Amino acid sequence: MSGTDVVVEGQDVAGSAGGERLRRWRMVLGGGEADGTGCALTGRDAAMDAALGALYGGGGEAGSRKASGARSAGLGGSAPNVARWLGDIRTYFPSSVVQVMQRDAIERLGLAALLLEPEMLEAVEPDVHLVGTLLSLNKAMPETTKETARAVVRKVVEQLEKKLAARTRATLTGALDRSARISRPRHHDIDWDRTIRANLKNYLPEYRTVVPERLIGYGRAAQSVKKEVILCIDQSGSMAASVVYASVFGAVLASMRSIATRLVVFDTAIVDLTDQLDDPVDVLFGTQLGGGTDINRALAYCQSKITRPADTVVVLISDLYEGGIRNEMLKRVAAMKAAGIEFVTLLALSDEGAPAYDREHAAALAALGAPAFACTPDLFPEVMAAALEKRPLPTP
Repeated sequence: MSGTDVVVEGQDVAGSAGGERLRRWRMVLGGGEADGTGCALTGRDAAMDAALGALYGGGGEAGSRKASGARSAGLGGSAPNVARWLGDIRTYFPSSVVQVMQRDAIERLGLAALLLEPEMLEAVEPDVHLVGTLLSLNKAMPETTKETARAVVRKVVEQLEKKLAARTRATLTGALDRSARISRPRHHDIDWDRTIRANLKNYLPEYRTVVPERLIGYGRAAQSVKKEVILCIDQSGSMAASVVYASVFGAVLASMRSIATRLVVFDTAIVDLTDQLDDPVDVLFGTQLGGGTDINRALAYCQSKITRPADTVVVLISDLYEGGIRNEMLKRVAAMKAAGIEFVTLLALSDEGAPAYDREHAAALAALGAPAFACTPDLFPEVMAAALEKRPLPTP
């Protein structure tokens, strides 16, 4: 079976499973014209191969071939080349793959500087990791690019809010309601849904009614602040995705009247962004990714803002590489726990799982009753609900 029989315009003309396997191997191997498979790529397959080769091949211009037939590829330093390549990968690959390829291009080929051009930003597929890259470039970004960058960041933030907000509010509202439930409510404070469910056994068919022997409701302070939450976020470069998700969750929590939310970001300095929580985009552009880490100093600041220890949850989001005073940091956490504060340590708040982290510090925190673990955005509402109710955290 010859290569011309196998693939034409990305289709298996021979219709054989073997031909399709050869085609796939040829795409994986990404070598010369045949690369030992006897299979030549044409049409859409050739274009996909060129797009992959530009990123994962050798040097040179995208999709080029040397006279010897050896593969040579690259994006070069040209914005038009990169913009064209970005358009190609969006044509040939699904959004999830496009995001991975963009991330690899930024890391492997040093394309971050090109993201400072508005035309480039308009061509990329927005995602959490791109937002992290833009935030790290924020200080170097020219004014002509900042408006476009904010639009890209806002698009991602709105997508995340749409995905996460409703479930977060529902989960935490349920946790707050359970913690505030009382059995002798005033008439206006009766929760009739729960009261009826609790008294169904007292249903009288002849009167078609339920006799509510036990009333369930909430106190008169049901609409006031019940809990205080402090998000303390490490803004070192490795925590970029966590900063994005934490900012979105911070805005969601701040929108709930029964939770007083404070958001603090830190490296070796501390920035309190609580007054910007009505717009998570402002929060994100108030961060400065990179720099050192002083967890102890950040926790000291958070501790100074706590007025109701028994009703406070502190969430530290950090890889725990402490540049400050280690023993003081651990003593501070122990003091918070002793005062009745619920302390949660997240090594990451992202979809990627646990990054590199300081295992010695993680073990020390676990010994204090504050286990450190990575948390996905989907699990975060459950973790917060458990913390608000003072029950064991659903650690992975």
